[in-house]
Amino acid sequence: MPAATYLTRLAARSRSTGTVLCLGLDPDFAALPEGFRGDLAGLERFVELLIEAAAPHAAAVKPNLAFFEVYGSAGMAALERLRGRVPADLLVIADAKRGDIGSTAARQAIALFDALGADAVTVNPYLGAEAVEPLLVRPDRFAYLLCRTSNPGAGELQDLLVAADQEDGAPAERLHERVARRVATWGPGGTVGLVVGATAPEELAAIRAIAPGLPFLVPGVGAQGGVIAPVLAAGPVTSGEAAEWPGGGLLVNVSRGIAEAAIQPGPGDPFERAADAARAWAARLPVLP
Repeated sequence: MPAATYLTRLAARSRSTGTVLCLGLDPDFAALPEGFRGDLAGLERFVELLIEAAAPHAAAVKPNLAFFEVYGSAGMAALERLRGRVPADLLVIADAKRGDIGSTAARQAIALFDALGADAVTVNPYLGAEAVEPLLVRPDRFAYLLCRTSNPGAGELQDLLVAADQEDGAPAERLHERVARRVATWGPGGTVGLVVGATAPEELAAIRAIAPGLPFLVPGVGAQGGVIAPVLAAGPVTSGEAAEWPGGGLLVNVSRGIAEAAIQPGPGDPFERAADAARAWAARLPVLP
């Protein structure tokens, strides 16, 4: 029997939790709760606490690999141990922003999907379809291509105007719109989506119109100031099989909004505060009918 696809597993998880919340993991020695050692062991313990506290309220978890890679092999070993503690039905997105020539991308796919056990990965589309293909060919895995990101300087390149393309009928449009248009044609289908920031709601809606069937991973709500309502309105896919599934393929990432609740002094212990924050974010990011 073929393995369940990433999107069917995401739909099942969204249905069971009732939310499109994705827990982002960007741990830092400088931001640990009182009583946690200021070393890698303390950081690993804190991330484990966040996973355990938020797991009942999240559809996915997204560790940012750079926050573990900075500690070298010991940091990656900690990430591998943490991956082993994630519940089986909680999807894991490796925020790695990979993307290179085909032979390199093929090894990146093995490293992330097999060695680390990630269900999905974030990818830079700059090298084109040929370079990204090794990350798209497995129906049980998924790649989110950077499209219109949430950082303040995103528009410097992503908003550049691109000339019309007579060969594929694309109009003159901004670079991130061309990325969305092209990515919609990549891969075998059902293995690729887009990273689109909540801090650019008008762009998010325009990208949805260009790529109605591509699932979105949306960062930027909470600490970065993105507004939820436009994301829930335009985030779910509007065509294809996933349009009928819970969540419509949408994931909305929250990192500091949960981690900082555990760090700040207050009633309850860090676990309880993280669980309360995750529960509150899950309610703000419901699977809409």
